[in-house]
Amino acid sequence: MAQKKITLPLTDAKVQDLKAGDRVLLSGDVYAARDAAHKRLLERMENDEELPIQLEGEVVYYVGPTPAKPGQIIGSAGPTTSGRVDKYTPALLSRGLKGMIGKGYRNEEVKTAIQKYKAVYFAAIGGSGALLSKKILSETIVAYEDLGPEAVRRLTINDFPVTVINDCYGNDWYEQAAEVYR
Repeated sequence: MAQKKITLPLTDAKVQDLKAGDRVLLSGDVYAARDAAHKRLLERMENDEELPIQLEGEVVYYVGPTPAKPGQIIGSAGPTTSGRVDKYTPALLSRGLKGMIGKGYRNEEVKTAIQKYKAVYFAAIGGSGALLSKKILSETIVAYEDLGPEAVRRLTINDFPVTVINDCYGNDWYEQAAEVYR
Protein backbone atom coordinates (compact mmCIF):
# COMPACT_ATOMS: atom_id res chain seq x y z
CA MET A 1 0.00 0.00 0.00
CA ALA A 2 1.39 3.41 -0.98
CA GLN A 3 1.88 6.09 1.63
CA LYS A 4 0.02 9.37 1.37
CA LYS A 5 1.98 12.53 2.04
CA ILE A 6 0.14 15.29 3.88
CA THR A 7 1.34 18.79 4.67
CA LEU A 8 -0.29 20.19 7.78
CA PRO A 9 -2.52 21.86 8.87
CA LEU A 10 -5.43 19.54 8.16
CA THR A 11 -8.50 20.68 6.25
CA ASP A 12 -11.88 18.99 5.85
CA ALA A 13 -10.84 17.94 2.34
CA LYS A 14 -7.59 16.34 3.55
CA VAL A 15 -9.41 14.53 6.37
CA GLN A 16 -12.15 13.29 4.05
CA ASP A 17 -9.51 11.82 1.73
CA LEU A 18 -8.23 9.55 4.53
CA LYS A 19 -9.56 6.07 5.25
CA ALA A 20 -8.87 3.72 8.14
CA GLY A 21 -5.73 1.73 7.33
CA ASP A 22 -4.11 4.43 5.18
CA ARG A 23 -0.40 4.86 5.80
CA VAL A 24 0.51 8.54 5.94
CA LEU A 25 3.65 10.68 6.15
CA LEU A 26 2.85 13.94 7.94
CA SER A 27 4.91 17.12 7.54
CA GLY A 28 4.42 20.50 9.20
CA ASP A 29 3.67 21.64 12.72
CA VAL A 30 1.89 19.62 15.42
CA TYR A 31 1.32 20.27 19.09
CA ALA A 32 2.74 17.81 21.61
CA ALA A 33 0.55 17.44 24.71
CA ARG A 34 -0.37 14.78 27.24
CA ASP A 35 -3.01 14.43 29.93
CA ALA A 36 -1.88 17.19 32.32
CA ALA A 37 -1.86 19.76 29.52
CA HIS A 38 -5.22 18.50 28.21
CA LYS A 39 -6.69 18.92 31.68
CA ARG A 40 -5.55 22.55 31.77
CA LEU A 41 -6.88 23.24 28.30
CA LEU A 42 -10.29 21.85 29.25
CA GLU A 43 -10.33 23.90 32.48
CA ARG A 44 -9.69 27.05 30.45
CA MET A 45 -12.50 26.12 28.05
CA GLU A 46 -14.90 25.49 30.95
CA ASN A 47 -14.00 28.93 32.40
CA ASP A 48 -14.46 30.64 29.00
CA GLU A 49 -10.79 31.63 29.01
CA GLU A 50 -8.69 31.98 25.88
CA LEU A 51 -6.59 28.95 25.03
CA PRO A 52 -2.80 29.36 24.77
CA ILE A 53 -2.88 27.64 21.37
CA GLN A 54 -5.17 27.78 18.34
CA LEU A 55 -6.82 24.43 17.63
CA GLU A 56 -8.45 25.06 14.24
CA GLY A 57 -7.04 22.53 11.75
CA GLU A 58 -4.31 21.42 14.15
CA VAL A 59 -2.97 18.00 15.13
CA VAL A 60 -2.02 17.01 18.68
CA TYR A 61 0.63 14.34 19.24
CA TYR A 62 0.20 12.57 22.58
CA VAL A 63 3.84 12.56 23.61
CA GLY A 64 6.01 13.56 26.55
CA PRO A 65 9.49 13.56 25.04
CA THR A 66 12.58 12.78 27.05
CA PRO A 67 15.28 15.46 27.38
CA ALA A 68 17.47 15.91 24.33
CA LYS A 69 21.03 14.63 24.45
CA PRO A 70 23.77 17.02 23.32
CA GLY A 71 23.43 17.67 19.60
CA GLN A 72 19.83 16.44 19.43
CA ILE A 73 16.70 18.53 18.87
CA ILE A 74 14.58 16.34 21.14
CA GLY A 75 14.91 13.13 23.09
CA SER A 76 12.92 9.98 22.54
CA ALA A 77 9.44 10.99 21.36
CA GLY A 78 7.19 7.93 21.13
CA PRO A 79 3.40 8.06 21.42
CA THR A 80 1.58 7.67 24.70
CA THR A 81 -1.67 5.76 25.18
CA SER A 82 -4.50 7.82 23.70
CA GLY A 83 -7.18 6.56 26.07
CA ARG A 84 -5.58 8.71 28.78
CA VAL A 85 -6.96 11.84 27.09
CA ASP A 86 -10.28 10.49 25.83
CA LYS A 87 -12.27 12.46 28.43
CA TYR A 88 -10.85 15.74 27.03
CA THR A 89 -10.88 14.95 23.31
CA PRO A 90 -14.51 15.66 22.29
CA ALA A 91 -14.30 19.20 23.70
CA LEU A 92 -11.06 19.89 21.83
CA LEU A 93 -12.53 18.51 18.61
CA SER A 94 -15.50 20.86 19.05
CA ARG A 95 -12.99 23.75 19.03
CA GLY A 96 -11.53 22.75 15.66
CA LEU A 97 -8.86 20.16 16.46
CA LYS A 98 -8.62 18.02 13.30
CA GLY A 99 -6.19 15.26 14.17
CA MET A 100 -4.56 13.31 16.94
CA ILE A 101 -1.53 11.02 16.99
CA GLY A 102 -1.12 8.39 19.70
CA LYS A 103 -1.35 4.68 20.26
CA GLY A 104 -4.16 2.38 21.26
CA TYR A 105 -7.93 2.37 21.05
CA ARG A 106 -10.29 5.35 21.43
CA ASN A 107 -13.60 5.16 23.30
CA GLU A 108 -16.98 5.38 21.57
CA GLU A 109 -17.52 9.02 22.58
CA VAL A 110 -14.26 10.01 20.88
CA LYS A 111 -15.04 7.96 17.76
CA THR A 112 -18.45 9.65 17.52
CA ALA A 113 -16.83 13.09 17.93
CA ILE A 114 -14.27 12.26 15.22
CA GLN A 115 -17.16 11.67 12.82
CA LYS A 116 -19.17 14.69 13.98
CA TYR A 117 -16.28 17.14 13.64
CA LYS A 118 -14.65 15.53 10.57
CA ALA A 119 -11.40 14.67 12.29
CA VAL A 120 -8.94 11.77 12.19
CA TYR A 121 -7.01 9.67 14.69
CA PHE A 122 -3.58 8.43 13.64
CA ALA A 123 -1.42 5.89 15.42
CA ALA A 124 2.36 6.03 15.57
CA ILE A 125 4.31 2.91 16.41
CA GLY A 126 4.81 2.55 20.14
CA GLY A 127 8.30 1.61 21.28
CA SER A 128 9.95 3.51 18.45
CA GLY A 129 10.41 6.87 20.19
CA ALA A 130 14.11 7.15 19.37
CA LEU A 131 13.41 6.60 15.67
CA LEU A 132 10.38 8.92 15.61
CA SER A 133 12.42 11.70 17.21
CA LYS A 134 14.55 11.79 14.06
CA LYS A 135 11.45 12.99 12.15
CA ILE A 136 11.17 16.05 14.42
CA LEU A 137 12.99 19.07 13.01
CA SER A 138 12.31 21.58 15.79
CA GLU A 139 10.71 21.88 19.22
CA THR A 140 9.41 24.95 21.08
CA ILE A 141 7.51 25.02 24.37
CA VAL A 142 4.37 27.13 23.85
CA ALA A 143 2.39 26.61 27.08
CA TYR A 144 2.57 25.15 30.59
CA GLU A 145 6.35 24.97 30.83
CA ASP A 146 5.96 24.00 34.51
CA LEU A 147 4.67 20.59 33.37
CA GLY A 148 8.13 19.61 32.14
CA PRO A 149 7.84 16.78 29.59
CA GLU A 150 4.05 17.28 29.54
CA ALA A 151 4.26 20.96 28.53
CA VAL A 152 2.58 21.90 25.28
CA ARG A 153 5.20 22.03 22.53
CA ARG A 154 5.12 22.96 18.88
CA LEU A 155 6.98 20.33 16.92
CA THR A 156 7.91 20.67 13.28
CA ILE A 157 7.85 17.21 11.75
CA ASN A 158 8.91 15.86 8.37
CA ASP A 159 7.59 12.62 6.84
CA PHE A 160 6.39 11.46 10.27
CA PRO A 161 4.98 7.93 9.74
CA VAL A 162 1.46 7.23 11.00
CA THR A 163 -1.50 4.99 10.19
CA VAL A 164 -5.11 6.17 10.10
CA ILE A 165 -6.98 4.27 12.81
CA ASN A 166 -10.28 6.17 13.07
CA ASP A 167 -11.45 8.06 10.00
CA CYS A 168 -14.26 10.60 9.72
CA TYR A 169 -16.57 7.92 8.29
CA GLY A 170 -16.70 5.87 11.50
CA ASN A 171 -14.22 3.20 10.40
CA ASP A 172 -11.82 1.70 12.95
CA TRP A 173 -8.67 0.08 11.55
CA TYR A 174 -8.09 -1.91 14.74
CA GLU A 175 -11.54 -3.51 14.39
CA GLN A 176 -11.20 -4.03 10.62
CA ALA A 177 -7.78 -5.64 10.91
CA ALA A 178 -8.95 -7.96 13.70
CA GLU A 179 -11.74 -9.28 11.45
CA VAL A 180 -9.12 -10.91 9.23
CA TYR A 181 -8.30 -13.29 12.10
CA ARG A 182 -11.85 -14.24 13.12
